[in-house]
Amino acid sequence: MLTFNGSVFMPSAFILIGIPGLESVQCWIGIPFSAMYLIGVIGNSLILVIIKYENSLHIPMYIFLAMLAATDIALNTCILPKMLGIFWFHLPEISFGACLFQMWLIHSFQAIESGILLAMALDRYVAICIPLRHATIFSQQFLTHIGLGVTLRAAILIIPSLGLIKCCLKHYRTTVVSHSYCEHMAIVKLATEDIRVNKIYGLFVAFAILGFDIIFITLSYVQIFITVFQLPQKEARFKAFNTCIAHICVFLQFYLLAFFSFFTHRFGSHIPPYVHILLSNLYLLVPPFLNPIVYGVKTKQIRDHVLKVFFFKKVT
Repeated sequence: MLTFNGSVFMPSAFILIGIPGLESVQCWIGIPFSAMYLIGVIGNSLILVIIKYENSLHIPMYIFLAMLAATDIALNTCILPKMLGIFWFHLPEISFGACLFQMWLIHSFQAIESGILLAMALDRYVAICIPLRHATIFSQQFLTHIGLGVTLRAAILIIPSLGLIKCCLKHYRTTVVSHSYCEHMAIVKLATEDIRVNKIYGLFVAFAILGFDIIFITLSYVQIFITVFQLPQKEARFKAFNTCIAHICVFLQFYLLAFFSFFTHRFGSHIPPYVHILLSNLYLLVPPFLNPIVYGVKTKQIRDHVLKVFFFKKVT
C-alpha cells in the first residue's frame, strides 16, 4: 500500500469498522441481525420449496414470489456473514476487489428485488383490470424474459459505478470505511479526487431503477383501486383487494426503508453516523426477514401449505 502526500494510493484493502459510535455493543447488535437472517433464510427457503413442489402454485403470482424469495436469500447472504465477522470475530479487513464485488452484488440484488416488485404489481394489474388477457400476456416465455430483464438491468447499470471507482479514484484519505459493508457512497467519499461524476451516476442509477419502478407500481395500483371500487358486489371487491394486500405491504416496507436510507446517507449531514449505518443495515435485512412472514400470513395458499408441512405429518 503506497502513501502519497498523506493519501493512500490504490489501496489493496479496506477496513470496515461496522457501526461507528456503537463499536462497544456491536457484538450484541449481531444477535438480532443473525436471528433475522436465519428466520429470513428459513422462511424464504420454505416458500421456494412449497412453490417448487406444489403444482397449483405454478402461476405468475407465485413464480414472482419465488423469484423474490431467492433474491432475498442472496441479498442477505452477500452482507451478513462479513458483517458478523466484524461484529463477533473482529475481522474488519476486506480486499479492494472483494469490496467492489460485494458492492456490485448488494446493489444488483437490491435493483433485482425492485424489478420483481414491479413485475408483481403488473401481474396484479393485468389479473384484476384485464383478467381475460392474463394467461395470454403472462406466458412462460414472458416470465422468463422478465426474470432475465430485471437481472440484466441491475447488473448492467451497476457495473459503470464500479468502473468509475476502479479507474478514476486512485487516492484515498484513509482505508477505514465507516460502514458495516461496502456501500457505494461510503467508499466514494473516502477519495481525494473529484467525485461529482460518481455522485451523479449514483443518483442516476437510483432514480432510473427505484424511481422508474415506483412510478409504474403506483400507476398500476391506482388503476387497480379504480377497477376494484367499480365492482358491483362488495364480496368481489374484497376478494380482488385481498390478493394485493401482501404485495402492498412488501412494497411499502421495501421502498420506505430504501428512501429513508438513501436520503439520510446523502443529505442528512446532521444525523449521527450510527443512524445512517443502522438504517442501511435494516434496509437490507428487514425486507428478506418480513417478506416470508407477510406472505405466509396474508396469502391463504402459502399459509395452508406451511401448516400442512408442519402439522399434517404430526397428525399422520
